[in-house]
Amino acid sequence: MNGYGVIFDMDGVLVDSYQAHYHSWLQTAQRYGLSMNETDFKRTFGRTSREIIGQLWPGRFNDQQIREFDAIKEKAYRDVLLRQFPAMDGVGELLEQLARAGFALAIGSSGPPENVALARRLLPNGDLIGVTVDGSEVQHGKPDPQVFLTAARKLSLPPGCCAVVEDAPVGIEAARRAGMTAIAITGTVGRDALARRAHIVVDSLRQLTPKLIEDAIRTAGQALAAQSPK
Repeated sequence: MNGYGVIFDMDGVLVDSYQAHYHSWLQTAQRYGLSMNETDFKRTFGRTSREIIGQLWPGRFNDQQIREFDAIKEKAYRDVLLRQFPAMDGVGELLEQLARAGFALAIGSSGPPENVALARRLLPNGDLIGVTVDGSEVQHGKPDPQVFLTAARKLSLPPGCCAVVEDAPVGIEAARRAGMTAIAITGTVGRDALARRAHIVVDSLRQLTPKLIEDAIRTAGQALAAQSPK
């Protein structure tokens, strides 16, 4: 091991899941006689399902009903993945390169454990990911840093030795709050929205290399040390 870790968000980073999630939300909302549009979906993307339900339909569901809604929606999402798994371009090669270079690998997602386990199983080289954190293990969704701090703890690494790969501004903010190097990938949102807080912005996983990530972690650490009071 080289003493560094990479924590991947799942949706939009490892799995090209935007359409799968959107259609499963539409399907479940219609089942309950509710409406939802893509604008609603975009502004809540990256948060936990229970947070999204509360935000879009405040007061409409009690806690038990939220759990039932959530279970139906996530089952619909997994059905889509099982029919045709949309791995992000270059993900298998990147995981292999990082593992060979000695990086510890993790998934840090606010999704349910069933989703994370399924993605890890279906991803090319997903068995190289040693640690996962899912929504059942955190009380606060992004931009709270809990999910990434939990992943770092499971990896037995200090936050400053970890890079996070994210596609959403709330995820980038969570990485920064965790004291980690924030690497953004475009797709879910544009470059400008990500560049405000990310240390690095790329358009594809194929642009990432072990050396680039290691250099970014070192540079971010040096910058943080320079800002610390003497």
